[in-house]
Amino acid sequence: MVSDQWSIIKSAFPRDVSSRIVVTTKIQSVANACSSANGYIHKMRRLDEKHSKQLFLKNACPGEYSDYLQPDSAAILKKCDGQPLALTTLGHFMRKKSWPTGRDCEDVCSQVRLYDLQSGDDTLDRMHQVLIHDFASLPSHDLKACFLYFAMFPSDHPVRAKRLKRQWLAEGFLQPSNLCSDPEAKNFEKLIDQNIIQPVNVSNNTKVKTCKTYGMMHEFITLKSLCENFITLFDGCELQPKHVRRISLNHNSITDGTSFNIDLSLVRSLIVFGQAGKDMLNFSKYQLLRVLDLEDCTDLQNDHLREVCNLLLLKYLSLGGNITSLPKEIKQLKHLETIDLRRTNVNILPTEVIQLPHLIHLFGKFKLPDKAMQDEVQKFLVSGKCKLQTLAGFLVDESEGFAELMGYMKKLRKVKIWCLSSAASSKLTTLQKAIQEYIHDEKDASNDPRSLSLHFDGCSEDFLKDLKAPCYLRSLKLQGRLLELPGFVMALRRLRELCLQSTKLTADLLTALANLKYLQYLKLIADELDEITIKDRALPRLLFLCFVLQKPTFLNIEEGALPFLESLQLFCKDLEGISNIQIKCFKRLREITLDGGITNGTVQNLVRAAKEHPNRPKVILLKAPDPSPTEVVHREDPAAPGATENGTATQMLPTGPNASLTDFSIDSIDSIA
Repeated sequence: MVSDQWSIIKSAFPRDVSSRIVVTTKIQSVANACSSANGYIHKMRRLDEKHSKQLFLKNACPGEYSDYLQPDSAAILKKCDGQPLALTTLGHFMRKKSWPTGRDCEDVCSQVRLYDLQSGDDTLDRMHQVLIHDFASLPSHDLKACFLYFAMFPSDHPVRAKRLKRQWLAEGFLQPSNLCSDPEAKNFEKLIDQNIIQPVNVSNNTKVKTCKTYGMMHEFITLKSLCENFITLFDGCELQPKHVRRISLNHNSITDGTSFNIDLSLVRSLIVFGQAGKDMLNFSKYQLLRVLDLEDCTDLQNDHLREVCNLLLLKYLSLGGNITSLPKEIKQLKHLETIDLRRTNVNILPTEVIQLPHLIHLFGKFKLPDKAMQDEVQKFLVSGKCKLQTLAGFLVDESEGFAELMGYMKKLRKVKIWCLSSAASSKLTTLQKAIQEYIHDEKDASNDPRSLSLHFDGCSEDFLKDLKAPCYLRSLKLQGRLLELPGFVMALRRLRELCLQSTKLTADLLTALANLKYLQYLKLIADELDEITIKDRALPRLLFLCFVLQKPTFLNIEEGALPFLESLQLFCKDLEGISNIQIKCFKRLREITLDGGITNGTVQNLVRAAKEHPNRPKVILLKAPDPSPTEVVHREDPAAPGATENGTATQMLPTGPNASLTDFSIDSIDSIA
């Protein structure tokens, strides 16, 4: 084990003598182990667009052609993804092809894409050996299969981590175990640890929300997947193998006029980006389909769903924006585990969905039809056969619905609720009882991941006052008019994550927060905060603190408060006087994230303070969208600065001992990795 080896090496150096050891590694867990005793991790970032182009041209273009009209290198820079080895290797390859007077970069990109690993040009051998080693070093066949599955998604498409994990389970790459409620998490974390997939968007609790593979690695696994017939990729190529297991359709590559002759009866996964075409949406041709991901499909219609309901082995179903209703025949999908309707316009959910015997995850924003409280639904729920763990989420109005049924769903672990202004007081009382039962504390559930997200903008928060101890939640989000912190929040045992969103957060509410001694992640979203002081020893376990504000009113924090704070995020475009927050009192601070719209002078003050801090925390500028009623701004991974799926971008500012404020421009943004 690396940790054991490091312990042996460390013991060879006397404690009373200053020693300095530099370890280089691409494995995150090795870096963590080697930095455990007063160490510092410097994470190498990919080159930005400017420096990528400089390195590429240096190797690709002979000096005597420096003034020659050069072809557009954007395509090959995108493929190299800021990786120095890829830029250098492809630069040498281009020079060998008489570039810049020969073929252009787009043609070379196609050559590299179809490059034969066994008998190719030796110029590319070094790069391919690195890629092969990274893949071969994965410890198990299952993990390699999980990694190859990334080839189902376009290289420039960030993939939701949970979407990917649930498809792995549906495919059978992993087997669920009673000993591990999230078996796919281990494989995902191993890939992150090896740094062969990169985080793009990271949530408040440091869990990866979206990820992708870097350019040349994606090319490698795509080619390997095609060669081994692991996937069939339609993205403009004419490759049509006889037997197909997994199909990915990218960017309108197939239309109704496309002619192809392949057997679809053995297909296990189908993912569509853009138009699928009539033949591919003829679901009578499929027999073994387990994963059907059509959330990005543009020509899927309601009429197709009746045939989808005949796919009896289907475990994962995700639908797109053209879908407005589900047929009752969906009850035939007895093996279905995940239904994702978030991109659809389905507002009324058939009760047949609730009665699916293996359904675990249900996503959307809907209510049940009138007269949903039928005997057969209640009989199914009372029998204990319901396996639903994720219900995110449902609407509460004047009609009967999920609130009445929620108490029967004993395995729920994640619930999201929207209360509409039309909700009658009697319905809020019913909801209050359902929530009370959901958050009831079970002392033997120490690792229970229960979470609740409650949006009540349109109605009073008074129904929350009747919630009582004993109660338990690991994660809670409240969005609405909050004049004070509901009493049940203070009674929640071991609450770790809390997000509050309101027009104004009062002094009484903020003072009460300081008593949450187990809280690790706190996000406050408001137009303004009352001014209060967080006293010494308050929030003793807090690791992450985020403010998203319209007006720059921040808490005064005494030295000794928040002793373990590692990440501080301040999102306010009109931020001034940032120096009033004394970051030196946060002894373990590792990063500070700021709104990208703040002034140069404010940034300079904070960068200067970061340079003087013993931890030299990273300072990150984040261009973030304004939070909507249903979305919260999430941080980006500092190791992968640049544009993301929702249009945000980051810039990491230098704070090391040799850093200078002249090294960066506030207006410039690092290129995406």
